[in-house]
Parts: sequence; structure tokens; C-alpha cells
Amino acid sequence: MKSDKKLIDDAGKRLDGRGPEELRKIKIEVGVLHRASGSCYLEWGGNKVMVAVYGPREAIPRHTQNLLRAIVNARYNMAAFSVEDRKRPGPDRRSKEISKVISEALEKVILTEQFPRASIDVNIEVLDAEAGTRCAGLTAAGVALADAGIPMKDIPVACSAGKIEGRVVLDLGKEEDNLGDADLPIAISPRTNEILLLQMDGHLTLEEFNKALDFAIKGCNAVSEIQKKAILDKYQSVEVVE
Repeated sequence: MKSDKKLIDDAGKRLDGRGPEELRKIKIEVGVLHRASGSCYLEWGGNKVMVAVYGPREAIPRHTQNLLRAIVNARYNMAAFSVEDRKRPGPDRRSKEISKVISEALEKVILTEQFPRASIDVNIEVLDAEAGTRCAGLTAAGVALADAGIPMKDIPVACSAGKIEGRVVLDLGKEEDNLGDADLPIAISPRTNEILLLQMDGHLTLEEFNKALDFAIKGCNAVSEIQKKAILDKYQSVEVVE
């Protein structure tokens, strides 16, 4: 349903005051859950996401084990209270699809061959949803895996770009996601810019697609710096005992 509200004005200002290439505010906290192997709490705009990593540990039931490598089980879930209209608890078709693509993206960076017969479980819980929850969840998962000490080629990170009122912009907000023309979430390995996940909803010309992809990759690299700072802030802080 279209709205009379203008999503971006003639000066390039969006509803929340951001320019076309600006990210929403991001906050990352590392190691917030003591019973998990690694954990992360992330706020990205209006999104609030908690991730807990468990493992590597023996894969159960045993018939799920891979003799050559660990299996990565990412479980993405939106809490019933995370959206305005209460969501039915439990996995639905969308959450299963997102769980699958996040698992596949993480498998590309985790050194799974070091842990045969094991499982690495990544639990992603969306506590408050605005827009871009799969990007927020995967970004938080990368930090939680690093906190757990899981060997990886790189810390994966995700971001999206899209099109609103015919203009390509970075990091869609809620109304932009609902009323915009297209959304392009991606995940990358920032050291090489290798694409780990790419999906698209809506319509983009080839020129618009290339521009949106460029925006999203730049956004990923900016978010990667926030990830690294959050990890360094935790592990470089030394408690002085007098």
C-alpha cells in the first residue's frame, strides 16, 4: 500500500534525517551471556538482537554428524513481542528460510574442518524488530562467534541497500522497507569483500543493482569497524586490581 508520505526529499534527506549513504545508529556489546560459549547484543536502529553461540560440541543426534567437518546450525527467531502485531510463537516459513541462508553464510567463514562430528549452534533472537533484522542477526552472530573463539577466516558482517522513490539508499528503515521499491541485503567477508549472502526483494535495473551493491558493501565495511571496536573494547580492557 502506497503512502502520501515522502520517503526522501529533494535535498536527499530521508524521514529520519539521514542522507542516502548513512547508516542507522549501531551499538554492539560483546559477551553479555555467561552460560553461552560466546554472545552478542546488538542495537541497529530500532532492531534489538541477542545472539548466543554454543560449541563446538558433539552433534546430537549422532546421525546428523559429519565425519569431516562441523555442522553450523543458525536458528533465527523473532520474539512474539518484537513486532506491533503480536507474532505467533515458534518458527515460521520466513524464519526457517533466514536460518538456512545465515547458516550457509557462516559455514563459508568458519573453519569447520577443524571440528569433525561437532555442531556449532548459533541462536539469533530478535527482541525488537524494525527493518533489516537478518542483517542485524548475522552481524551479531559474527561477533558472538568471535567471542566464542571459533576459528574463522574473517568476521562476517551484513548490511542492506535498497530503492525508495526511485533513489538508491543504504540501510532501509521501517517505512522505507514497507513502502520502498526494493531491498538488497548482503553479507560479506570484509577482508576480501567476498559475498557470503545476497538476496533481493523488488525491482532494480542493472545500474541500480550495481549502485545498491556498492552501497551495501561500503556499509558492511563500516559496520565491520564497529564490530572490531566492540571486540577490542572487551578484550583489551584490563581490570586493575590494587
